[in-house]
Amino acid sequence: MRRGLLAVVALLLGLALPAPAAATPSTHNHADAAAGWLARQMADGERIEVDFGGVRYPSQGMTIDAVFAFAAARTADDYADRAIAWLARPDVTTGYVGADGEAYAGAHAKLMLAAQVAGKDPAAFGGVDLDAGLRALLTPSGRFSDVSAFGDYSNAFSQSLALLALDRTAAGVPGSAVDFLVGTQCPDGGFPLDLAATPCVSDVDSTAMVTQALQAVGRHGRAQQGLSWLVGVQHADGGFGIGVSNANSTGLAGQALKAGGRLFAAHRAKQLLVGLQVGCSGPVEQRGAIAYQATGADPATMVKATTQGVLGLAGRPLFRLHSGGTADAPVLACP
Repeated sequence: MRRGLLAVVALLLGLALPAPAAATPSTHNHADAAAGWLARQMADGERIEVDFGGVRYPSQGMTIDAVFAFAAARTADDYADRAIAWLARPDVTTGYVGADGEAYAGAHAKLMLAAQVAGKDPAAFGGVDLDAGLRALLTPSGRFSDVSAFGDYSNAFSQSLALLALDRTAAGVPGSAVDFLVGTQCPDGGFPLDLAATPCVSDVDSTAMVTQALQAVGRHGRAQQGLSWLVGVQHADGGFGIGVSNANSTGLAGQALKAGGRLFAAHRAKQLLVGLQVGCSGPVEQRGAIAYQATGADPATMVKATTQGVLGLAGRPLFRLHSGGTADAPVLACP
């Protein structure tokens, strides 16, 4: 009523009314709703923060996880752009990948992949040549290892992310790095987190990452063996996890299964994630988020659970992620 009166006055005076604010788009798509919720959790719309003892700290690793989630869902692109801009700040970049004699393989690889997903040059990101830095961490065995006074914490994630990132470059992946990763396979077909542990113990999250990396570099036979192991340890409810299904392991495994053509198993994993998503009966501020487990939504774990849960809901593999989705962060459509 009031706006109608203003319109009449504006017409008589020859004035223009300001356009009404655009409404936040709503969606029935589970992956889009989860990514939209995740975007709204970012501090200043640019970074994920974690709470330690009541103090919040910015997390480069979880911010990159959010970038991957947005690319998988093909939404919240504006938030992904701001996250990449924050990650490209020289202090943020070097604080993550290492400086002054410290260099971390997993951080180099993960940030390099995020830069590539966003269409940025990894050879000049945050004042760092991530490509050269990662290749410098390749050891004679083919393993990408940390150079650090605190020890070497590289693992299956580090090696897999390195293959995924370097596969997108003109120079490609060193053959020794591929052979090393293949050589970590356990007798049961899965892959371990700890690359040097004996006996070899297969791990769901690691196997999900490794199989995607091996598919990217054309080692499909070994990847399929890993996927067969994943199918064999899938729970009756469709999820994955030690003892009880959780969103993080289920999201990664579901993504890997979809990438490898195990569509029925991937669908079962997706349905578990749908069941963990906060729906229209939940609090408005949590709708779209993914709970870590079926015990209920816990704000302390929902952000991490949602970043990886989106991967299983969307089903787009890590080796095919790229930016260019819709700009907005949609909300779950509710009556």
